[in-house]
Amino acid sequence: METLNTTEIQAYLVELGTKAQAAKTTLQSLTTAQKNEALRQAAKALVSESERLLAANEKDYARAKEAGMAEGLLDRLKLTASRIESMAEGLMQIADLPDPVGEVMERFDRPNGLHIEKVRVPMGVIGIIYEARPNVTADAFGLCFKTGNAVILKGGKDAFYSNQAITGVIGDALEREGIDRNAILLIENNDRAVTTAFMRLKEYVDVLIPRGGAGLIRSVVENSTIPVIETGTGNCHIYIDETADLEKAVPIVINAKTQRIGVCNACESLLVHKNIADHILPALGKALLEKQVEIRGDEIVRAQIPQAVAVTEEDYGTEYLDFILSVKTVSSLEEAIAHINKYNTGHSDAILTQNQSHAQKFLREVDAACVYVNASTRFTDGFEFGFGAEIGISTQKLHARGPMGLKELTSYKYQITGDGQVRP
Repeated sequence: METLNTTEIQAYLVELGTKAQAAKTTLQSLTTAQKNEALRQAAKALVSESERLLAANEKDYARAKEAGMAEGLLDRLKLTASRIESMAEGLMQIADLPDPVGEVMERFDRPNGLHIEKVRVPMGVIGIIYEARPNVTADAFGLCFKTGNAVILKGGKDAFYSNQAITGVIGDALEREGIDRNAILLIENNDRAVTTAFMRLKEYVDVLIPRGGAGLIRSVVENSTIPVIETGTGNCHIYIDETADLEKAVPIVINAKTQRIGVCNACESLLVHKNIADHILPALGKALLEKQVEIRGDEIVRAQIPQAVAVTEEDYGTEYLDFILSVKTVSSLEEAIAHINKYNTGHSDAILTQNQSHAQKFLREVDAACVYVNASTRFTDGFEFGFGAEIGISTQKLHARGPMGLKELTSYKYQITGDGQVRP
């Protein structure tokens, strides 16, 4: 990869920014029907060009495996025919969703005769910095395109060839539809200096969204001069209440922990009420060990699951993205809530209970973007929520929170109509 000096980096990014600004203008003139057809054609192109995408991904995967990438991250990186079909299905679903652009959110009249409407509009140019998840490339394009936003992508170096191939296929599909291929742009330089400079391209980029680990997100938040929507890491908890249906509890925990380990909505921490520890922990331990999960537990946990190792304070705050689970016993619902609010990352937390007052208290008091009762945390996902693909899971509280779909990628403006009014 070519190393650029500071002047060359700025020139390169300004060129990308200029292209994105030009594409933004053309995108905002497209009708909903034109956008939907382009999305469908892009989806078809991803499937028809599967061999091209898989070949590119194999180069990335082989390089990452040779470098010793962790199993959970390798899983995020890997493309398969079914995952490409899922990417295409995400675009198709976005095409079928209502277009939020132009929606009148509010309308009202003032005593002076002014008519005011609050209308959804595109943000403009969205920048996204993300790690080794090539499916994000297609998801980001689909959501940004449907909402009339151009997107500049900075993917992780581990998925470089995959991202190149995906953006190329989508760009070709757009051109065949007579649409500016610069609606999706990829920064094709993995120099850290380029990424840092991109975070400061405020003149051309309206909002920046990081997707990845804690280090990446912290770097973007601390270095960006562009407004940031923070998508957080996922130290997700499940609390098994003393009134839980134990037959349902084990499958929920197994699903949340092991269905896919390298994702932000996987369960990393488990809390169990002490009154049911001797009933639930042996069965839960057996099921987790069968899935090769390492259990790190407190003294009560280790007494019930001899294969468990001692848990540490650091474990309680760790997003493992691996076959590891911290397990702690608690004496009350209040203790569980306090523990979760201390160690969670504001992503997704769940209670398993048959007590409705306990469920409602948990829903009210746990500070997270998504709070569940009697269900796996793995459902925190734009596709599962019916949003189509998602741009990320926002763990902040301004503008957007939770899975970010189409509406979360719009802003709004006030349109005011008068008849000669002047302010006295």
